[in-house]
Amino acid sequence: MHGIDLALPHGRWTSIVGPNGAGKSTLLRVLAGLLPHSGEVTLLGQSMAAMRGRHRARQLSWLGQNESSADDLTVYDVAMLGRLPHQAWLAPPSPADHAAVERALRATQAWDWRGRALGQLSGGERQRVLLARALAVEAAVLLMDEPLANLDPPHQTDWLLMVRHLVASGKTVVSVLHEISFALQADALVVMDKGRVTHQGACADVATHRAVENVFDHRISVLHLGGQWLALPRI
Repeated sequence: MHGIDLALPHGRWTSIVGPNGAGKSTLLRVLAGLLPHSGEVTLLGQSMAAMRGRHRARQLSWLGQNESSADDLTVYDVAMLGRLPHQAWLAPPSPADHAAVERALRATQAWDWRGRALGQLSGGERQRVLLARALAVEAAVLLMDEPLANLDPPHQTDWLLMVRHLVASGKTVVSVLHEISFALQADALVVMDKGRVTHQGACADVATHRAVENVFDHRISVLHLGGQWLALPRI
């Protein structure tokens, strides 16, 4: 990936959009410290390279694309994996861990399945459990790659409301989204093409709308309808 100068404000929601192969997921994985890179990535004002692994894992939560987990684990146990950075080696979960897992599973409406095996769930249900695992970390920064995959429209809306709640509580959220209309609900938008950031700006800015239309070869139009910005196909 080419050199990138990217600002991700604290306590805000930033979405990354662009065509297939633009480098969105690669950029997110670099931000998560999962890929080697040149230059420097800072997290909450500190160099990622200088942060101890456990401390970083408490501050940054990751939901990757097509995440996997053992199908025989229960929903509750999968969500509890998000608490590992907070637990001493081989120590049992604390009351705080159990409380965090319950909050996360209730937030994603997965609490009622807590005793079921992950392999018994549908794709959308599984995605909500993996999201709960990320939420259970209770990190200051959440990075999510295509979090709306397999979710039906009502649960996509629930995700949007949850992100707004997280940001209102001071969390920073960065999401890669193919659903452009949902991405336009963020505070800021990063537009990528061919491994480069071609635009970064507020979602309400006209320049941002033009950048989105340009990167998708003017196959979509950004319009203001019902009090919100939407991306519609240009036929």
